[in-house]
Amino acid sequence: MDFTPSEASADLAALTRRITADKATHDPHGTGGFDAPLWTALGQAGVLDAALPSSLGGGGFGLLEQCAVLTELGRAVAAVPYLTSITMAASALAEFGTPELVDRWVLPVLRGERVLAVALSGFSASGGRLSGTSSAVPFGAFAHGFLIAAPDEVFLVDAAADGVSVRPQATVDHADAALVELSEVPGVSLGDIGEWLLLRGTVGVCAQQLGVAERALELTAAYAAERKQFDHVIGGFQAVRQRLADAYVDVEAIRLTTLQAAWRLASDLPAAEEVATAKFWAAEAGHRVAHTTVHVHGGVGIDVDHLVHRYFVAAKRLEFLLGSATPQLVALGELLADRSRG
Repeated sequence: MDFTPSEASADLAALTRRITADKATHDPHGTGGFDAPLWTALGQAGVLDAALPSSLGGGGFGLLEQCAVLTELGRAVAAVPYLTSITMAASALAEFGTPELVDRWVLPVLRGERVLAVALSGFSASGGRLSGTSSAVPFGAFAHGFLIAAPDEVFLVDAAADGVSVRPQATVDHADAALVELSEVPGVSLGDIGEWLLLRGTVGVCAQQLGVAERALELTAAYAAERKQFDHVIGGFQAVRQRLADAYVDVEAIRLTTLQAAWRLASDLPAAEEVATAKFWAAEAGHRVAHTTVHVHGGVGIDVDHLVHRYFVAAKRLEFLLGSATPQLVALGELLADRSRG
């Protein structure tokens, strides 16, 4: 297993970092939630299609390259739906959909013209029609279509179809999510791919959390090197140094477990245990790094207008998205128990 980033991953990461540095905007606390100009810029630069199959006009890469992009988006706390639209929905449609679905749904997403959201629970299907409710669907407020998971089957649903109700909801600091309600809405079946979507999405969350935690630690270390108390920089105090050292270990743990899980998925190997392990570290270690960031910054760390506040709320959101630390340990224990019985 070689964790050295491929040339494609490094190039995509560098391109994404340049674009986010130049184009990313941050709305005031509690507003916004979708940076449409940045999404379009990423599409025009080829970032969105690079990690999809070459048969779709993409770069012919895959999940590892997508994780490189997600890490950079996390570093910039960029409000774009790459995780839901590319890593989950567009990748699923490219893998399991028809050419007609690809033309209608995937290509506009790759150009940065459309948004796809994913809801993995709360719905049932009967005769190809879906009903149910899901709360806080990420980027649902801006979605043109949804991948809806019902028991044993996933469907593509047009957000403009009759029977679809989408109401914006605020999550932590942005109004980007939505309460999605369906009533006898027709959908296009993609088959039983719920587990496929969940595993890819979870690894994507871990990659994004890696970027958030990594950049938060960099900002915190820089602050500790210049902020003075009692005529000494606070980074010289043992307690602060220990907090920063622990945060460094946590960031590297997120990196290692995320790359391991992504590599196994990209190699079509069983990865449920590795994904649960990675999400545990992304949640637990991400929580610790976020709190270290706030504590070391002191009073400015809790100022909603300060830069580090964005990293704190991003880390908290990603901590719980697709399962917090405790459910991951429960899932991992069940997987290990099943393996021992087998």
